Amino acid sequence: MSTLTIWRHPRPRGAEGRCIGGGTDLPVDPRKAKRLAHRIRTHARRHGLAREVVTSPLVRAAAVGRWLKRWGFCWRVDAALVEMDFGAWDGRPWSEIPQVEFDRWMADFCGFDFDGGESLNALLARTVAWQAPCALAVGHGGWINAWCWRGGSPTPATWPASPGYAASLSGDF
Repeated sequence: MSTLTIWRHPRPRGAEGRCIGGGTDLPVDPRKAKRLAHRIRTHARRHGLAREVVTSPLVRAAAVGRWLKRWGFCWRVDAALVEMDFGAWDGRPWSEIPQVEFDRWMADFCGFDFDGGESLNALLARTVAWQAPCALAVGHGGWINAWCWRGGSPTPATWPASPGYAASLSGDF
């Protein structure tokens, strides 16, 4: 068994107040992407890890991979790391999503597919099936929560808050 350290991407531009999932590709400040890439490079050196990283193809994660590639890392892009697709909600301001829609989600927290997107059950299955190709990754808050989830069906009350932007979590794979 190996350990994976996965970082959440830097804060994307234009995400404030919006439902942002895998269907909305937002940029990040290049300085923030470079800063996170530097932290990952330092982590790899400190722990004697191979200079390899895998990222989501979405710009907010891939921007970090591009920096690491410039510094000699082998960079892989894996679509399985994409954030959950919020379907018809993706990219919309939270304030424009009617309460009745939130109620539908809460009534079927794990099965609701956001009218054409991905359910939490589907995301959980995707993360369980994912095979890490290396020890370092850059992904998304919802994906990271799903990857860390251990057993049982989550509820709105038990689902954790997303990790902070540029925060990391480690776990065995």
